[in-house]
Amino acid sequence: MGVAKAWRFSVISANLALLQHPNGNVSSNKHVCWRLRSSAGQQRKPISWSLVCGLMLFCLGLISLFTGHVASDLEWYSQRLVKRSLYFKLDGTTKGPIDIWKSDYAKYFYGCSKRGRKFRNAVREKSSKGYLLIAASGGLNQQRTGIADAVVVARILNATLVVPELDHNSYWKDDSDFANIFDVNWFISYLAKDVTIVKRVPDKFMRSMDKPPYTMRVPRKSPPEYYLDQVLPILSRRHVLQLTKFDFRLANNIDEELQKLRCRANFHALRFTKPIQELGQKLVMRMREMGKRYIAVHLRFEPDMLAFSGCYFGGGDKERYELGEIRKRWDTLPDLSADGERRRGKCPLTPHEVGLMLRALGFSNDTYLYVASGEIYGGEETLRPLRELFPNFYTKEMLAKEELKPFLPYSSRLAAIDYIACDESDVFVTNNNGNMAKILAGRRRYMGHKRTIRPNAKRLSALFMERDRMDWDTFARKVKAVQRGFMGEPDEMRPGRGEFHEYPYSCICEKPLSEVTDNKSGDPQSEQVIKLRKRSKEEESASLGDDNEESFPD
Repeated sequence: MGVAKAWRFSVISANLALLQHPNGNVSSNKHVCWRLRSSAGQQRKPISWSLVCGLMLFCLGLISLFTGHVASDLEWYSQRLVKRSLYFKLDGTTKGPIDIWKSDYAKYFYGCSKRGRKFRNAVREKSSKGYLLIAASGGLNQQRTGIADAVVVARILNATLVVPELDHNSYWKDDSDFANIFDVNWFISYLAKDVTIVKRVPDKFMRSMDKPPYTMRVPRKSPPEYYLDQVLPILSRRHVLQLTKFDFRLANNIDEELQKLRCRANFHALRFTKPIQELGQKLVMRMREMGKRYIAVHLRFEPDMLAFSGCYFGGGDKERYELGEIRKRWDTLPDLSADGERRRGKCPLTPHEVGLMLRALGFSNDTYLYVASGEIYGGEETLRPLRELFPNFYTKEMLAKEELKPFLPYSSRLAAIDYIACDESDVFVTNNNGNMAKILAGRRRYMGHKRTIRPNAKRLSALFMERDRMDWDTFARKVKAVQRGFMGEPDEMRPGRGEFHEYPYSCICEKPLSEVTDNKSGDPQSEQVIKLRKRSKEEESASLGDDNEESFPD
């Protein structure tokens, strides 16, 4: 394009000169620049200044075009070289082998959610705008997101938060209250400087009210401005307000100090009760007594999950009928093409496919597996291929038969025990984009980027369909290739990506330069290099936008 412009400009200049002198000959000495003398002694012809200027501009255009291209190419190649060196030092996306048990680059980052110096203390109960009642919905981990967000919303409204109510009417039919699952006193005391929390609205205040508490539901992903404009006036007028169906009702992108409060509520204030914590730690201890390291796999292959996905898993007409009947529980679900959903990567892997992926990544058959799951669709027949690939296969039921009995009637408490065993594992493997997968992935990033593997289902599904046509080494090599970027490396953390509970980017900080030391050479990594790497990822994510992935039921 630059060549064309330069050429066009020079031709126009020359034509303008000719238009001024139709005969093409200039006799005036004022416009004579020089005379050309031919070897044959021909008559000298005058050259106009306009033509000379046009030729000079054309030459300058070519020169600037050439130098401009050279400069831009040099800049492009230099950026490529810088990025490649940064990725080589700090990213898990290099061509070298990935350590399947831990990230080599986790040491450069740490979880940080301390309140800033300018973050004022919580308002006292008597000075607050009123009492905020929260009705969380869904299973344990869906409720956990709602509780953490409720803390932030109470802070935004300058309200007194009443300990949230848990859902007793969902698919899980668990009548556990907050105090049955979480240490309520710890929750209140840990957040005391951020938000005033009480166990119930004072009886004296309730008796003095003319009307019952006002109830409303806010739209999903509402920003702080919505709460200030639409919710605060009602709270100020009625003094007691209940927000129902409270899950994912707060926007992902909010002020950084509020994000850190989100992290304090989720990763620190929500501590399980002592009975749950003790049994969970016993399971972890028993797994480590058998093997120093273990993998926790959240199969999420229960009938409700499979029905919600709209996928097909090879069970014939019986499977289609059974899952179709369960799918009727959700009135708003559209008709889906099972093959289309698999190609889009929306279908969970079967237990057999999970096992094949792990073996292809390099986990040997003597690796210890902790399998967190409820009722597996297809039962033992579905699990058999995974057991054959990993004989050291354990569940909470296998590890704690008698001790587990008091918890059996309560699905949320059982989920909490699985949560602890998965959180403490060396490697956590998810099998869908459900709430437990998101919550644990975010917590493990916050707690030191512990290895978390999420199957690249879109690419893996094509490989599984063709695995009989290739030898094992080829299959394993391709699995390792498609799983790059899905292994829980720090560079997967991009501002604005997905749910904040899964990617808590505001609560992940770089370690000081003095603490960031290369164990091999003893030389500290350059702080500038780390920041450049972070900046390049942020620029990349700006064009990427939110992932906007569907949330499966908890």
